[in-house]
Amino acid sequence: MVQTDEGLIPAIIIVPCCGAYTMSRMGEKPKSAYDLAMERLETADRESGVKETSLSGDQKKAIAEARRVAESRLAEREILFRDAMRKITDPAEREKAEDEYLIARKRIEDDRDRAIESIRRGR
Repeated sequence: MVQTDEGLIPAIIIVPCCGAYTMSRMGEKPKSAYDLAMERLETADRESGVKETSLSGDQKKAIAEARRVAESRLAEREILFRDAMRKITDPAEREKAEDEYLIARKRIEDDRDRAIESIRRGR
């Protein structure tokens, strides 16, 4: 309880926030929906036994390298795709080339994600 001119008031108040109500201590600003969601996720992780581990310097470098390689491969595919699109006039062939380009992009992105996950797990 906090003493004010009007008398004693509770030190914890309920504040409406983004359609939900949050508990807020006097002097603290209300938590955002994002903060509330992150707190729930952290609590769920603790309850399920998930441990948060930091990446080593070598892992960070390997992840950065995997991302650089993927970005360069994507840039190369885009250059080749744009060049091919300039040369193709038939709409059916253009659509086929576009589909192949999208498949290649997806494959490169999947390769990158698998490599990063492998690095995070310690290979």
